[in-house]
Amino acid sequence: MSKAEERRLASGLNSMSMNCQEIMESKETTEDKETRSEQQDNMKNNLMEQTKIPQVRAIVERQDPSSKEVDDLTIRRFLRARDLDIGKASSMLLRYLKWRREFVPNGSVSLLETPNEVAQNKMFLQGSDKKGRPITVILGARHVRSKGGLEEFKRFVVYGFDKICSRMPPGQEKFVVIGDLEGWGYANSDIHGYLAGLSILQEYYPERLAKVFLVHAPYIFMAVWKIVYPFIDKNTRKKIVFVDNRKLKSTLLEEIDESQIPDIYGGKLPLIPIHQSK
Repeated sequence: MSKAEERRLASGLNSMSMNCQEIMESKETTEDKETRSEQQDNMKNNLMEQTKIPQVRAIVERQDPSSKEVDDLTIRRFLRARDLDIGKASSMLLRYLKWRREFVPNGSVSLLETPNEVAQNKMFLQGSDKKGRPITVILGARHVRSKGGLEEFKRFVVYGFDKICSRMPPGQEKFVVIGDLEGWGYANSDIHGYLAGLSILQEYYPERLAKVFLVHAPYIFMAVWKIVYPFIDKNTRKKIVFVDNRKLKSTLLEEIDESQIPDIYGGKLPLIPIHQSK
């Protein structure tokens, strides 16, 4: 084969390769491109997080030696909650450590500290979604301000979050909430309680919430929602979904296997009160 023929062959092969690449790219869907872009962004963020975690640790340990017990995953969650800002994440983590020592001095909340809240039987824990994230169900119509007051309610919130986090499998850090508002009325509109629970979630359990499905929301709930909504940070807002009653089961099935969906929504798992779940 002459050199001229070799050049023509090489040019032809190169052209074929380019054409194949173009065909493959044309077949790539928008969803595929978004997934690839998301994966690239995640890799970039992971590298940034790995360089910033030791910096946050150094700042926090200088001010609070007890933080040596805090693992890297916890520091990473606080970093993510503050858009990888080292100063803000460090301040947030220090506030958390101080709050934890003062509000949960024994390391955990006992059921004996929340008798009135437990008696309402309003929070359940069973099953997991397709990613292995624990699922908690909250029946909003069962919540009323108890004689234990706001402090007992806050202790119950912490008890609930700690119980959920203890159920997470290795490699998982988030949980899913189904907030059921069927039968909800003004007697249940505990705005101070809602804001207190929201504050605890956002300030002390950052990047723990994966998604909230709000189901059976009555029209009158929206009046309270308008009051609470401005206090929800932008990252949390993205995780809240109001579910159309007509599409309830199909919406849940997008992220939860039928075997893991609570039976009250057409699935197969019975509700288990959180204080009875193991």
